[in-house]
Amino acid sequence: MEKQNITLSLPKDLLKKAKSIAIREDKSLSQLIREVLEERIRKTEDYNKAMQRQLKILRKGFNLGTEGNISIKRTELHDR
Repeated sequence: MEKQNITLSLPKDLLKKAKSIAIREDKSLSQLIREVLEERIRKTEDYNKAMQRQLKILRKGFNLGTEGNISIKRTELHDR
């Protein structure tokens, strides 16, 4: 995998906390940030796949046994 260096501008307190986590997990700061970004991207891609799958199901529709013909009127449903 080809790598590219980047420059990040982070608030000092966030950077301090991130370094602390990286040290606790015996990782470099770069590795910690890479893992967080990979996880975020994976979740986004999984969400998009699930959304597309559900939209496809909705477009297809559901068989409710009426074959598109509703024999009862709305007012009849709400009669008491």
